[in-house]
This record gives sequence, structure tokens and C-alpha cells, in this order.
Amino acid sequence: MDVSYHGHAVIKIQVNGKTILIDPFINGNGLTDLKADEETPDVILLTHGHGDHLGDTIEIAKRSEALVVAPNELANYLSWKGLKTHPMHIGGKYQFDFGTVKLIQAFHGSAITDDENETIVYTGMPSGILFMAEGKTILHAGDTALYSDMKMYGEQHDIDLAFLPIGDNFTMGPEDAKIAASWFRAKHVVPIHYNTFPVIEQDPEAFVASLDCKGTVLQTGESLTL
Repeated sequence: MDVSYHGHAVIKIQVNGKTILIDPFINGNGLTDLKADEETPDVILLTHGHGDHLGDTIEIAKRSEALVVAPNELANYLSWKGLKTHPMHIGGKYQFDFGTVKLIQAFHGSAITDDENETIVYTGMPSGILFMAEGKTILHAGDTALYSDMKMYGEQHDIDLAFLPIGDNFTMGPEDAKIAASWFRAKHVVPIHYNTFPVIEQDPEAFVASLDCKGTVLQTGESLTL
């Protein structure tokens, strides 16, 4: 299984002959190496409906006919846009032909904001994603604050690789993300959701150096093999 990082919270997984994109925020993401009109994933996994995570999902999924797996209300919204969706909810898991997806808690918000018309469309509860395939478990924590049930998830799941937000302001900062890494009992941690905007600027190398487990700062386009 090949797992690569593409700026902000964008992750690409290649496994079982499938390409999976998580939170494909590409246009407007100054840190990504991807081009929305060139991506042809088989599956898109979404943590929540904010624009820097939903991103270019509609454009990409319409062109590639990708299956979009998302929290229930967000999945329903996207189905109305003509996408092929699989709705889930926190605590539920489902075994697909490409691997198993389980949604976990994330303490954050989830909405699509229309600035021009000053309206907000609620898209259900935000989530983190546990993805399991080939005997490995990957955690994409989504946008979240620190919460004590991370300990429970760490006890329930053998997490090989965890992508944790460190940007602060909207999510955990480095100090809380370090605690989260310990509570999740992650074997390997990669920081995400930082430096895309001035308000979330952080030093990822300092964060990784502070960890009590293995940590890696992935540059845009770099990958790990599990």
C-alpha cells in the first residue's frame, strides 16, 4: 500500500488496484502538487463538508465516476449533485472491495458556506477516518480538537499510520496533537493541516521531534509504503 501527502489534508492511497483520495482540496490549495482536472480516483473519502476538505470532490467525481464515501448528510447532499455516494455515520464501518472504512469522532464543524448569498448548508457531523487494508490501519483524524475518546480508539485499533492536524486555531495545535498521538497509540505520525494559510502556520519538524513515537514530515508529493 502506497500512501502519499499532497498538501493541507489531502492524502492519496493506492491499494488493491484502486486509487483513493481523502479530502481533495486542490484548487485554492497553494501547497498541493495535484491538478484537479488530472485526478481520476476510484474512491473519494471525505471527513466533512468545509471547503478546504470537500474541495474539488464534485468536479473530480463527476469526471472519474468515483464513489464518494462521506458522513450521511454530506453524502446525501452530494448525491443530489449527481455523484455516486455511500453514506456512513460515526461508529459505523463498511467493508468495500478496496478496504474497510470506519468513521470516528472529530470535534469540529461541517458545512458548505455560500459567501455570495450569505448562506450555510449544514452537512452533518464531522468525522475522522480509519482505513484498513492489507493488514494495515491508517487514521486520518480530519479536523478535530483533542478529546479523551482518542484513548478508546487507540485501545480498539492497531494504528500503523496517523495523519494528525497541527495547525491550531481551527484544530489541534502541536501540543494537543502530541497528546493525541499518544492516546491513539499510533506507531507512526505525519502532521497535516498546517501552513496552508497564515493563521495555521506551524513548524512540523519541531512537532515531529517532540513525539514519543516515530514521526515523519512528508513534503508535498512524498509517500510512504506500508
